[in-house]
Amino acid sequence: MSFNNNYVAIMAGGIGSRFWPISRNDHPKQFIDILGTGKSLIQWTYERFKNICPPENIYIITNGDYIPTLKEQLPQLAAENIISEPSRKNTAPCSAYFVHKLYAKNPNANIIMSPADHLIFDERKFERDILDALDYVSKNDHLVTLGIKPTRPDTGYGYIQYDTNSKQNGFYKVKTFTEKPNLELAETFIRSGDFLWNAGIFVWNVNTIMEAYANHLPELNDIFKQVKSYNTPQEGADIAKAYPQCTNISLDYGIMEKAKNVHVIPSYFGWSDLGTWNSAYENSDKDYLGNAVYGEDVMIIDASQCMVKSPDGKLVLIQGLENFIVVDTEDVLLICERNREQQIKDYVAEVKRSKGDKFL
Repeated sequence: MSFNNNYVAIMAGGIGSRFWPISRNDHPKQFIDILGTGKSLIQWTYERFKNICPPENIYIITNGDYIPTLKEQLPQLAAENIISEPSRKNTAPCSAYFVHKLYAKNPNANIIMSPADHLIFDERKFERDILDALDYVSKNDHLVTLGIKPTRPDTGYGYIQYDTNSKQNGFYKVKTFTEKPNLELAETFIRSGDFLWNAGIFVWNVNTIMEAYANHLPELNDIFKQVKSYNTPQEGADIAKAYPQCTNISLDYGIMEKAKNVHVIPSYFGWSDLGTWNSAYENSDKDYLGNAVYGEDVMIIDASQCMVKSPDGKLVLIQGLENFIVVDTEDVLLICERNREQQIKDYVAEVKRSKGDKFL
């Protein structure tokens, strides 16, 4: 495997509505330092891949509206490495676009498709797993996904069931994918011992994934196959015409759940998709009453197990709450039970119905 054949596409076009009201339409969570680390999530993600492939092989796929913010946060990223989606069509179209664009540039490419907003705690272990996966897909016509050994029956994650007897160089054949299960099913998965959390990080050779698109999403594949202007000034205009024809479909549903050549590497590098306020709470330092507090001027009185975030310079006093999310911004105050945090996306939809886009 040649280091120069390794590429990564970081998918950074989402809105992150479960992190509302911090995450907004014009400045979503991937560009925010949610945990007070000094870097935004996308900055951490970019840094993570610098030892895995050359800097010129790191691409970011995002919505055109976010390009100024992206350039501000990653000034070292070349303009040609920013791929602008004309509209949000989910992960299968944006991946197909990248795959066809890259094939025109390097038909031997090995590709990582990665979300922009995950936490990885053991960077060295992550690096080893990804490099192992890249080497594996360069020699085998398999689609690889990273699975995380679950630590609890979480209903917010998808699950991958794998054949524990099919080990091949550390990789296992995938049996089934299951979207976010209910608690009873999640508990059954954990007890069985052959389920992993779906991290949504995929590794494959460009030829293998193109064949998968041709077999499982042929109409979508044909849309991007017909574009002949990849890596030329005409590309943007042609993609703008192609995108409205695309079905809104995820990589998981469109490709990974259908393909028979999917393998998984069980990973132990400490991971969170940081998808919700509760996941932020779980990954935060807490006081002796279990409160995770972000904000210099927050006062806690007889409150416990709360996630609190407020602007510095604004006094916020919380008394008597237990297991609540409290997020204060300049124009929105959210107070929500922590066990209802998966419903914040529904609350955002209700705000849009009642108030329009003003607070989104």
